[in-house]
Amino acid sequence: MTALRDFDLGATLECGQCFRWDRQPDGSYRGTAGGKALCVSQDHMEAAMDDPFWRAYFDLDRDYAAIREALSASSPVLAKAASFAPGIRILQQDPWEALCSFIISQNNNIPRIKGIISRLCEAFGEEMEQGVRCFPSPERLAGLEEEDLACLRCGFRARYILDAARKVASGEVDLEALRAAPLAQAREQLMAIVGVGPKVADCALLYGLHRLEAFPMDVWMKRAMKEWFPGRKPEDFGPYAGIAQQYLFHYIRTAPPGGQSVSA
Repeated sequence: MTALRDFDLGATLECGQCFRWDRQPDGSYRGTAGGKALCVSQDHMEAAMDDPFWRAYFDLDRDYAAIREALSASSPVLAKAASFAPGIRILQQDPWEALCSFIISQNNNIPRIKGIISRLCEAFGEEMEQGVRCFPSPERLAGLEEEDLACLRCGFRARYILDAARKVASGEVDLEALRAAPLAQAREQLMAIVGVGPKVADCALLYGLHRLEAFPMDVWMKRAMKEWFPGRKPEDFGPYAGIAQQYLFHYIRTAPPGGQSVSA
């Protein structure tokens, strides 16, 4: 039995940053990433800790306690948000899967997002083991037409998925190059994809390319910034702005309203 400090498996997998993990009746989680499948629980993390791929995926080697301490010292709001869910970590997901998933997430809820992604993998992903399929590559999707995606029931997003696949497959958008590009430039390149705005671009940067300074702004975060940080900008949170964002996002969505009365 192996429990980790500063790591909450459930909070990490259910805070809206990933969509291919499902909670099992016994409390464990079954999911896939990078062409691998895993069943893991909070108290039995051996399989993840002993495998370099999963250690990197769950970001287990980063000192989140030190990051949380620094963020908490900068603001009482952040201190309260971080203490509400101190075990959240930013997953190191596949860049293409994260980009495509957050394109699908637009104007959508999590059950529908998961349903569309499940159908996408079932229809076009390669089988990795019995009954489990990989996320389809951009090259696999690039040659398809919108009618080919009708089975996904993803509506207007079909055009966006195909444009993203074609631009990534052709190299017009080089995801790996965006790891080192200036953040504003990386965001701009992603926004060259039809249907990708600042929020989806920042989600792809944070959750897919592990650009921890990226700070996705959806309606929840706009509300949080207006109420708690008037006059401040995402870049004011520093190199770990994305981790601050995740603490705040989870807090404003899930904390009891009475517990959110905090001044910046």
